[in-house]
Amino acid sequence: MQLVCLLLAIIILQLKWHKTIEISTHEKDSDSRIDQLLGRERSTPKKMSAERILIVEDERAVARGLEYGLDKEGFSVSIADTGQKALEMARTQKPHLILLDIRLPDISGFDVCRKLRGEGMRQPILMLTARDESIDKVLGLELGADDYVVKPYDMRELISRIRALLRRAYGELAEARQGERIPFGDLELDLDQLQVLRSGKPLPMTPIEFRLLRYLVSQPNRPVSREAIIDAIWGYPGDIGSDRTVDVHIRHLREKIEPDPTNPRWIVTVRGAGYKFQP
Repeated sequence: MQLVCLLLAIIILQLKWHKTIEISTHEKDSDSRIDQLLGRERSTPKKMSAERILIVEDERAVARGLEYGLDKEGFSVSIADTGQKALEMARTQKPHLILLDIRLPDISGFDVCRKLRGEGMRQPILMLTARDESIDKVLGLELGADDYVVKPYDMRELISRIRALLRRAYGELAEARQGERIPFGDLELDLDQLQVLRSGKPLPMTPIEFRLLRYLVSQPNRPVSREAIIDAIWGYPGDIGSDRTVDVHIRHLREKIEPDPTNPRWIVTVRGAGYKFQP
């Protein structure tokens, strides 16, 4: 009798154990399904990145949302809620990239961009604009911004744009062969120091402008479409609005390297095709 009772007790314990395992597995599957439906990722060790990003945004909720999304991707994030604070933090913290809202309570994002470029700061600037208006985009690019995103933006697209700008500003450019220089006219493209020299003196140039020039110089006399330039320099497929981005940066390059920007010698427009470098 005692033996029978012992066997029954063992059977009951085994059934309970199997039920516990079944429930635990079901709960994990349910949690995974919920995360999938909500678009959340399961917690995994996060590879920290050394890139510092300065967010310039006066709307606290928007700034905190950006901070959360970028921090989750491993970036080191700082926030400035005014243009003046942005200038001070850019000078002291030397961020790798600046997310710059156009509408600020004191001075505009355009003024911030102009002053930073005037002081020789070359880090990528990604403009955040609330309206899909060409005048905002063109003015930002004219003042030295590298790219722009229209609100409301998709966080995944924003992260993709940020990574593309960082990769092109600090990653691929740093892989140039040391000591190599490409001369043309009184200019030299220094692939070691990542700068353009005129008669031995460096010209002010952003990383995007340098990469654009290097891209064109690397394939002389070959017409390159605007779509191909966007894909190679910015790292995402081109669209209709991207044409203006390319045109503005080409104009900046011409103003810096051409003896007569209105009648370019080196960067020539190929009607219906795009641009080419003419040695």
